[in-house]
Amino acid sequence: MTILVTGGAGYIGSHMVLALADRGEKVVVIDNLSTGFPWALPPNVTLRGGDMGDTAFVQAVIEEFGVTEIAHFAAKIVVPESVANPMLYYGNNTAKSRALIDTAIRSGVKRFIFSSTAAVYGDVSGDPVGEDLAPAPVSPYGRSKLMTEWMLEDAARAHDFRFIALRYFNVAGADPQGRSGQSTPNATHLIKVAVQTALGQRKAMDIFGTDYPTRDGSCIRDYIHVTDLATAHVDALGYLRNGGESMILNCGYGQGFSVLEVVDVVRKVTGVDFIANRVPRRPGDPATIVAKSDKIRQVLGWKPRHDDLEQIVRQAHAWERHLIARNS
Repeated sequence: MTILVTGGAGYIGSHMVLALADRGEKVVVIDNLSTGFPWALPPNVTLRGGDMGDTAFVQAVIEEFGVTEIAHFAAKIVVPESVANPMLYYGNNTAKSRALIDTAIRSGVKRFIFSSTAAVYGDVSGDPVGEDLAPAPVSPYGRSKLMTEWMLEDAARAHDFRFIALRYFNVAGADPQGRSGQSTPNATHLIKVAVQTALGQRKAMDIFGTDYPTRDGSCIRDYIHVTDLATAHVDALGYLRNGGESMILNCGYGQGFSVLEVVDVVRKVTGVDFIANRVPRRPGDPATIVAKSDKIRQVLGWKPRHDDLEQIVRQAHAWERHLIARNS
């Protein structure tokens, strides 16, 4: 069995590749390297540079390596960009996912793991959100991912094909062994931005909105360590291999931190009182999104091991320092 990981040289995808390789799985990666880095991959993992929407290319990779399962991470993920350029997101995230799913089915791939997002829920209340909440995305990014979930559901009804879609919340941190992390210089992830500011790579950072109906006025998010997230994908793969049915699951810790609270933790960990400007809200940002994660723990037996915001920040900080040394 060989697992094809799309976007496997990117932030989350590379951690999935590491988790699979650590377990002795056979892995091949497809990545167009728009935000990925070949050096993030283990030396024994093959990278095929190309577009996941190129059906002939993907089919050739599936046939060459005997791919039996796909873990699909390749996507554009910046909410404000999706609001400004929605067709880019529907083209890349939805249309190309449709092509990938179709190629998988025609090539006999029967198991599929999809990297979805909590953005499908939209602007929810302060209570943890469960999978039974009707999706109501407020951004083209969230809609582009929800459309892919719908395609997977329909495909699973029509074919010998099963999937797990993991709706994950705010991913952060880096590999505890220092092998990979968020490496895109202009990434918009809050913890990365705050750490870069503390290290002097940015003059200041912005806090988008302090007038939300939350405990301190800033957005509240559920921050999940990227290694725990990768473990959830591996658990999902095992579940499907054991005959598990198609399912959509939240992946988060069930605890939220505000933007202001995260900034304070970064200041504490780094010892730097950096500038964080308070600016107006960004389009498409819900006030609060926190996961109800009972189902993934029960169904997959998922047990997070890095549920600690200070640990997440420390490892993100260590990774940024590694990148500075690497690029100097």
